[in-house]
Amino acid sequence: MFQKASIKIYLFYLVSVGFILLNLFFMVKRDQVVVNALPVLLVFVLLAIYSFDKILFLVVLFAPLSVQLSELRPGLSFDMFLPTEPLLFGLLILFFLKIIAERGIDRSIARHPVSIAIYINLAWIFITALTSTMPIVSFKFLLSRIWFVVGFYFLAILLFSEKKNMEKYVWLYAGSLVLVVFYSTYRHLGYGLYDKQAAHFVMSPFYNDHTSYGAVLAFYIPMLTLFAFGSLYKGTTRLFAFFVLAVILLGFVLSYSRAAWLSLIAAMGVYLVIKLRIRFKPLFITFIGAIVLFFLFQNQIFMMMEQNSEQSSADFKTHISSMSNITTDASNLERINRWSCAIQMFENKPVFGYGPGTYMFQYAPFQLKKNRTIISTNSADAGNAHSEYLGPLAESGVLGLLTFLFIIGVVVYTAVHTYTRLREKRLKSIVLSALVGLVTYYIHGFLNNFLDTDKLSVPFWGFTAMIVAMDIYSRNQQQLAQKNPD
Repeated sequence: MFQKASIKIYLFYLVSVGFILLNLFFMVKRDQVVVNALPVLLVFVLLAIYSFDKILFLVVLFAPLSVQLSELRPGLSFDMFLPTEPLLFGLLILFFLKIIAERGIDRSIARHPVSIAIYINLAWIFITALTSTMPIVSFKFLLSRIWFVVGFYFLAILLFSEKKNMEKYVWLYAGSLVLVVFYSTYRHLGYGLYDKQAAHFVMSPFYNDHTSYGAVLAFYIPMLTLFAFGSLYKGTTRLFAFFVLAVILLGFVLSYSRAAWLSLIAAMGVYLVIKLRIRFKPLFITFIGAIVLFFLFQNQIFMMMEQNSEQSSADFKTHISSMSNITTDASNLERINRWSCAIQMFENKPVFGYGPGTYMFQYAPFQLKKNRTIISTNSADAGNAHSEYLGPLAESGVLGLLTFLFIIGVVVYTAVHTYTRLREKRLKSIVLSALVGLVTYYIHGFLNNFLDTDKLSVPFWGFTAMIVAMDIYSRNQQQLAQKNPD
């Protein structure tokens, strides 16, 4: 059986010989651009072989700055985020080589309840890819989901066994995100900061629109607030944390993303519930009561919403109140149109759905004339189903939704119990901030869906990995304490 060192040596020679052959081939073809790019590619490959953590950190660093291939080369039949997705594909191969070399991965990770929930979800995506109306599209969706999960969840958990890497993971993304905020704000100044329409595109090409931009800014605010106001840092480092938080908050306000604002407010409520140790039972009763009241008075509620004619605006109060305008606000009406299509697609194929990733290609015939708006199209422009929950429902049937909700439920349960079990204040704060950050996206997911991009997958799966890593650590500490009570 080969030792790890031997495997690395063989891989080194294999990659080196492959590089020389490719270089010779392209020299014959006289494609000088490709020849110049090959040494850079070789560096990345060797880094992946000898130190996967550096590649993962590079992906996290580049994620806010990544650009879709279609922005650089329009008209191609495929698309990907550069340079992150090729690196993630390389990490996926490395991960499987690691499993072969080490005969599996750590049992505490492989058998963790969150990991099991992810397996179930991926298994159902695989099954519905087999039954898909567009199998190639669905298997491409499955492949991208797998490399996001492998890179930002499984490999990240291994990375977070060294606890300082959790802060490093956050800082790398936040640092690049600050550059995007500066870029977007500078462009926004050219139109005037009160120009809400400009807020829809000034972050391009790094983010597709203001909703994904606002979602990721909301995601990082809880963790950066911890860095700025908690006891993790002192002196100059803390001042830097204040600066980064201030820049992120500036971008957050100027994103004019109502969904992001709403999600952060809801997440603050969850934070207070956990900090005040409010029991689950009264919360559950209140939640059920609210649902019952909604259905009892739904006609009156919808009548009130139909009377709201406020349009989205640069004025904060007007912009917030426009969220309930389902009469004239085109953005709100288009969401209802997309949701209606998703529900009809589910009703047509309730078990297996139309196939993962197929909504944008299949929803057009389900648009009712009365639901179409001035921004309606037949190609899912400006987002897909506009819901992280209705999308899987339409594409993978009822189990597509339930398996995704199962992941969320297990993550929240794990986070709360890990927070309670941990004794180190720093680690407790990180777990709580990770959960609150995730909650911003759980709420935002009712209105938009971005988990098919590297931009949101980095924090979504990465913060989940932090919670799982700390859960494993706290359980190990608890077992050691029981074995050694003195």
